[in-house]
Amino acid sequence: MARRGGFPGGMPGNMNNLMKQAQRMQKKMEEKTKELEEKEWEASVGGGAVTVKVSGKKEVTGVIIKEEVVDPDDVEMLQDLIMAAVNEAFRKMNEETESVLGEITGGLGGLGGGLPF
Repeated sequence: MARRGGFPGGMPGNMNNLMKQAQRMQKKMEEKTKELEEKEWEASVGGGAVTVKVSGKKEVTGVIIKEEVVDPDDVEMLQDLIMAAVNEAFRKMNEETESVLGEITGGLGGLGGGLPF
């Protein structure tokens, strides 16, 4: 008599294990995401002339500008320094976020990437 349901070789048990692993991975991702959202990254440019802090929620949380770089005749330089500092701080944040979450997913990178099927 033929067996109904499931796959030969115990596939249902393997599927349950996969589901449990996925649930653990999801929980760990949620925990790490929350930790990263609460963290701050800092970047300085122009020899420390401009320093910017950003959060894991992708918000600028602080800007420090040294007085000596505030030149009313060269506002463009100050704007460039601020923009460079913000971009560098966000780059650091993204790099660490990708690294931390990549450790959890094992580099899955999207739907099914890296899976053995």
